[in-house]
Amino acid sequence: MSTNVLRTTGGTSRSWGSPRSSEAESGGEAESGGGWWVVRDERAVRIDTKAVTTAELLADRDAVREAAASAESGTPVADLVALPPVTTPCRVVAQMVNYRSHAKDSGFTGDIPPTFFRKASGSVSGPHDTIIRPEHVKFLDYEVELGLVMGATLPVGTIVEEQDLPRYVAGLVLTNDVSARDVQLTKTQFYESKSYPTFTPTGPYLALLEPEDFTHLLNLRLRLSVNGVSRQDRTLADMIVRPAQALTLLARFQTLDPGDLLLTGTPGGTALKAPPKAAEKIAALLPPALKWKAFFKGQAKNPKYLRNGDLVTATIATPDGRIDLGEQRTPIADAS
Repeated sequence: MSTNVLRTTGGTSRSWGSPRSSEAESGGEAESGGGWWVVRDERAVRIDTKAVTTAELLADRDAVREAAASAESGTPVADLVALPPVTTPCRVVAQMVNYRSHAKDSGFTGDIPPTFFRKASGSVSGPHDTIIRPEHVKFLDYEVELGLVMGATLPVGTIVEEQDLPRYVAGLVLTNDVSARDVQLTKTQFYESKSYPTFTPTGPYLALLEPEDFTHLLNLRLRLSVNGVSRQDRTLADMIVRPAQALTLLARFQTLDPGDLLLTGTPGGTALKAPPKAAEKIAALLPPALKWKAFFKGQAKNPKYLRNGDLVTATIATPDGRIDLGEQRTPIADAS
């Protein structure tokens, strides 16, 4: 059975699940006053560890096990203020178009070559922090994603089979690959469009897996809603390149270390959709500047893009609760 770990500021100033500003979680006080906890139902037991980073915590699994087995009653989770359970700096790598439903939405047909891109780790934010839309971004989109947290170094050239996953992957986190579509498409620039501060909400839990838990990954269901309206809802069975293959492909050129994060793609249901084929053929005849102007004129009528005051809620869990990564509640606000 997986073990849920929570990283906190140590504060008790708000109710669990209520969103907060992104300003607090990045300050020195939040980092120095933080702690690690094992979550058991509605209560949490502090882990007796000197670990500051995620990598250091993963190297102290005995302390995690001791907390999980403790007879202490613990502290109400509702009294704790969650930080992202993946500490930064770290490598944040992501897979592009890795669910069949997303490929269909994006207008892809046939085989899709596996593709990776990087995100700045400065984009990682807490599970209840406000997502800030930069002033120049007009088309802000959401992408619920399963994150793999590395527990061991993955050297270049490594071949990862399914049975090898427990050797390299320590656990899972819930993430949202927030995307500035007008930057992404007009500049063909994934790094910038997905790397603004607060563009990778992560957590609340780091689910540390036991070897037997990996056989349940395909049962994980990703859900995301905006203002209570469902937008994304798929299981990992919809995934194209699954974790073992993804790590093998990534290891052709990239080393990963403990505490690094791999986002594994998003299912269909994002605000961005490919235009109809007829419109696409007409747009292909236009100069790039006119093509994008026409495209975004049409997108401006799409009500699904995120706006000031929206609330994004996301979960990832198996139906039986064996693996449950908790719930994100992240409001949207315009940059001031």
